[in-house]
Amino acid sequence: MTSRTQRTTPTRYAERVSDSNVAELHRLLDESRIGHVGFVVESGQPVVLPIAIARDGADVLMHGSTGSSWLRRLSQGVPVSLAVTALDALVVARSAFESSMRYRSAVLFGSCQPVLDPEEKARALDTLTDSLIPGRVAEVRPASDKELAATQVLRLTVEDYSIKISQNWPDDPPEDVDGPAWAGVLPTQTRYIAAWPAPDLVDGIGLPPSVRALLPPD
Repeated sequence: MTSRTQRTTPTRYAERVSDSNVAELHRLLDESRIGHVGFVVESGQPVVLPIAIARDGADVLMHGSTGSSWLRRLSQGVPVSLAVTALDALVVARSAFESSMRYRSAVLFGSCQPVLDPEEKARALDTLTDSLIPGRVAEVRPASDKELAATQVLRLTVEDYSIKISQNWPDDPPEDVDGPAWAGVLPTQTRYIAAWPAPDLVDGIGLPPSVRALLPPD
């Protein structure tokens, strides 16, 4: 996997491109729950598929129904791109023109292969589950053979990627800096705020440790 090829060389804001450490890419993938996969279907129509993702080493896992024609197309090894973005803050400048965002975004290029071995498929699904709720796999029953057969699991092998990181402050011209408008940064935060029990939850079943760990302290 490489970070700089012809298709990943930026034409604007090259200073925001991070080539120094693949750890930045892995951190972004680990924090991302949804990726957007772009590819071309048989008719030549380009499509973008939002899908849950999880990093597995240098690869990216995704899954869905075996009945999905789009996933079947991906399983054929067609060229794909995967985009992920994290919004970290709004950059509030003294003019709308100079206002922007602090963000981390990446576009990965490669192709997908279906995970066919039953044991490997089960492990991949466990990785996807624990990426969303760490420790949840140990709290639920294993997937049945029927469920595994109905699930398509794909492994994206990343050939190259481009990652951009913006951590800027407002960059106003001197005449605006001397003006009356406020400027600064508004950090964002994504978190879970509550757990809603299912309407048919059996009485006496409390929150499991994996879910409780994601919630704010009482």
